[in-house]
Amino acid sequence: MTEPFSCDIMRCDTLARRLLPQMRAEMVYRLVNERGISQSEASKRLGISRAAISQYMSRKRGFNREEFPETLESVIERWVSAVASGEGTITICDVCRSADLIGKQ
Repeated sequence: MTEPFSCDIMRCDTLARRLLPQMRAEMVYRLVNERGISQSEASKRLGISRAAISQYMSRKRGFNREEFPETLESVIERWVSAVASGEGTITICDVCRSADLIGKQ
């Protein structure tokens, strides 16, 4: 039997610094390339600069050549859908829970 997920501020801090930039880069890339949202609109919806969007798109910011595990792919896709539709959200806890599952696969 696996232990239930427990919240740990140090784990969240590590994930926020290491994993979220890569996930955000992938989410922005999909939002613009797959959903057809303009870079200007993406910057407005995400509350980040147009320059940051441009850096994500050119893979200068947050890019990592490694593929995401399936559990994180699911979270990224939910994030893309939430931003594209303006409905729904994901939380840092969703990311942590999904990352927690990686070590148990």
